[in-house]
Amino acid sequence: MKTKMFTAVALAFALAAPALAKTAPVDRLTTTMPDGKPGLILKGVIVPAGYETFYLSGQLPDPIDPAKTATIDDFGDTKTQTLSTLSKIKAILASKGYALGDVVKMQAFLAADPKLGKIDFAGFNAGFKEYFGSAENPSTLARSTFQVANLVAPMFLVELEVTAVKPAK
Repeated sequence: MKTKMFTAVALAFALAAPALAKTAPVDRLTTTMPDGKPGLILKGVIVPAGYETFYLSGQLPDPIDPAKTATIDDFGDTKTQTLSTLSKIKAILASKGYALGDVVKMQAFLAADPKLGKIDFAGFNAGFKEYFGSAENPSTLARSTFQVANLVAPMFLVELEVTAVKPAK
């Protein structure tokens, strides 16, 4: 009788253990600047077992005025497009129960601003800093930035693709 009871209790604990186990935190490998401050982006991210992953397709900015969508002026400069795209990404993530702090990886595609004759990397980073490493979202992410000849249409200067993770339910 004691053996059967012990077996039943042991089985109950074994079945409950995964539910009781706390999910390990995401390991964000920070960079350090020469002045000792944390870097803008991470060296990398390690996502332990037990996380759900959301791969968000590349997102483009929305026009400043939805009635106007034909020229680059209707979408703004690189910083404006970055802010628009990150706002859109934030909303899409929220619709699935994620937050910007859950983003672990970003791929940024930047096209040259015809007014500058080159990509506006500083403008992109200025917009990025309003969403990552900010007071509202102190976390940052692993990021790759690519200069591309063109995006899908000439008015677009920025396309962003992100991966977010959160503990699985």
